[in-house]
Amino acid sequence: MSIYKFSVVIEKDSDGYFASCPELQGCYTQGDTYEEVLENIKDAIRLHIEDRIESGEEIPQSESVSLTLMEVAV
Repeated sequence: MSIYKFSVVIEKDSDGYFASCPELQGCYTQGDTYEEVLENIKDAIRLHIEDRIESGEEIPQSESVSLTLMEVAV
C-alpha cells in the first residue's frame, strides 16, 4: 500500500460544502457537513488514484502548497 499526500480545497456555501483536489483534475465532491465532505473527498481521491494506477498513468503530487486569503477593494 502506498501513501500519497494531496492538497484539498474546501469551500462552504449556502448548500453545504464543496471540496476539490487541485493536483487531480476533475477530482471534486460535495457534502452537507464539513465531516461529510472530508470523507467524500478522501473516497474521490482514492478512486481517482486507483483508476490512474490501473490505466498506467502518473500520480501527480505537489512539493508544497500555499494558500492565501486576499481582500480586494473595488
